[in-house]
Amino acid sequence: MKKILIANRGEIALRVMRTCKDMGIKTVAVFSEADRKALFVRYADEAVCIGPPESGKSYLLGDKIIEVAKKLKVDGIHPGYGFLSENAAFAQKVKEAGLIFIGPSAEAMRMMGDKLSAKHTAKKYNIPMVPGSDGAITDIKEAQEVAKKVGLPVLIKASAGGGGKGMRVVEKAELLEEQIKLATSEAKSAFGDGSVFIERYVKGPRHIEIQIMADNHGNVVYLFERECSIQRRHQKVVEEAPSSVLTEEIRKKMGQCAVDIAKACKYSGAGTIEFLLDENKDFFFLEMNTRLQVEHPVTELITGIDLVREQINVARGNKLSFTQDDLKIHGHSIEIRVCAEDPSNNFLPDIGKLTTYAPPKGPGVRVDDSMEEGMDIPIYYDPMIAKLIVHGRNRTEAIERMIRAIDEYKIAGVQTTLEFCKFVMRHPAFVSGKFDTHFVNNHFKPEMLNDASESEEADMIAAIAASLFSSNKAIKPATSVTTASTEKGISAWRRRRD
Repeated sequence: MKKILIANRGEIALRVMRTCKDMGIKTVAVFSEADRKALFVRYADEAVCIGPPESGKSYLLGDKIIEVAKKLKVDGIHPGYGFLSENAAFAQKVKEAGLIFIGPSAEAMRMMGDKLSAKHTAKKYNIPMVPGSDGAITDIKEAQEVAKKVGLPVLIKASAGGGGKGMRVVEKAELLEEQIKLATSEAKSAFGDGSVFIERYVKGPRHIEIQIMADNHGNVVYLFERECSIQRRHQKVVEEAPSSVLTEEIRKKMGQCAVDIAKACKYSGAGTIEFLLDENKDFFFLEMNTRLQVEHPVTELITGIDLVREQINVARGNKLSFTQDDLKIHGHSIEIRVCAEDPSNNFLPDIGKLTTYAPPKGPGVRVDDSMEEGMDIPIYYDPMIAKLIVHGRNRTEAIERMIRAIDEYKIAGVQTTLEFCKFVMRHPAFVSGKFDTHFVNNHFKPEMLNDASESEEADMIAAIAASLFSSNKAIKPATSVTTASTEKGISAWRRRRD
């Protein structure tokens, strides 16, 4: 492949393009009118506007993207994640157009993209499964029987879903019918498929996922695990590798299960097998993501493997450039998603202009973004501004480095998740490794961020005052601080820090 079109936007488009440049491959960006001035558009060798800001009129137009690829004589299409990345019909059309889809086959996508189909495939290899219904629930009587068999509480899940949509926890039998109707309606609205199934609700679970890579020559390896338990609204906020709780024995068992699942669907390329880990450290298959994950950088940092480069090489027909025995865990890596959201207001998305934008730098710090100062946060897409990733010799060093990087990250103009992620890094439950997917509900209240800011502000003022006293300098009245603090009721110290 000498030219690749990236059917995506933002940081993942730019990240793929950088690996392409390393490999001497030309790149084509497709963009909406809202992204005309975006960094990934300027970075690409060629760029084509494919429609208005709405993703349904631009980034989801598979036929138009293929048309652009053929016109510009592109060899392959990389879908990134989100948008068309797990669309089997699009992958099939790319192949029929004589182009290379940099990802798994359409058949593998269909088999693993639907949760029920994926569960059925995994069962053939005796992969541990959460007890529940064998297929989609068709009537309330069947649902009641399943709930009685596995025991309350139960979890209703959309077969075609993700991101927490079409998902309901039911703790009382009399609420089962109502919650199934709500889950079915939400699933149909979000995914066009209202199929739902029931599983036993695993209390206090940890979300562990295994990264796999497979080629077209029968080679499949696992690149260890990622811990993704810090979530809000069933969506990940903090990810790390390796997990702080897995033993080497459990790691190998989960890794082998992931390899078996990939082989079952004749998988090719990068993929992720997700598991739930309960309080007894028993694990259960959850689902497979047939694409590159948002959190792939933490795996890259602990293994030294460029996953995008491997995706491209596999798509070229090459064998994997490494074996399972070549892989070792080096240090510890943590990633946070820097989103334009307000944690003090239930993580609601925020929009506006980035009046200040200065990413952190220094040893062990990586920032995957596609933003710069003066740019607007579009209202049409995911509110993620960047991914901040750090690497250290061990988990303690990685946590300390992340706190330093968060403090150095200067963003003004929109609310972000930075302070919340700093709260996580400092919390005893996270530091000790004793947490689960209920971390936000169990440990976080929005007012905690305000309390932390006020405490830091007081510490800063006290430190400055102490420094002035020690230098025998005259202390002026505090009127300058109080006067500066009157602007919009925000402390001058806080404005400077932000």
